[in-house]
Amino acid sequence: MNSGPAPQAATTPTQRRVFVDKQTPKAYHALVQTSEAVRAAAAEAGLDRRLVELVNLRVSQINRCAYCLDVHTRAALRAGESTQRLGTLAAWRDTELFTERERAALALAEATTSPADGAGQERAYAAARRVLDDAEISALIWVAITINAFNRVSVLSKHPVRPAAGA
Repeated sequence: MNSGPAPQAATTPTQRRVFVDKQTPKAYHALVQTSEAVRAAAAEAGLDRRLVELVNLRVSQINRCAYCLDVHTRAALRAGESTQRLGTLAAWRDTELFTERERAALALAEATTSPADGAGQERAYAAARRVLDDAEISALIWVAITINAFNRVSVLSKHPVRPAAGA
């Protein structure tokens, strides 16, 4: 009796992955264009580049995207972010290093990344409403949506993180 195809070997981290950005470049290019529009919207809303990078990093921490963490850590440093704040970002609620606006933005980014927590989402949105205007809220939600998409591309493609020159 034939019970179907033979079982496949378990996928290992070293198995070659399809780089979906390279395999389907038109879709990836559309995502890049979206990211550029979101970056412009954030700038038009008056959001500091450091705040945008904090959101990119926090979402990438949640999604465990090593590639995006590497890219956006370097971008945050170039934008003038401190190593102390970057080092404590995962525990931002437990420090006094982040402003009320930054806390609201980080909570909103987390709620966008994990929308199943309806009560947490409502709290995050209420906190954002107290300190951010409509344009800032919209831009921050789009920043979180966009980095979530890039995180999925990199995580599922297993984009490698290579040592930096001189590291």
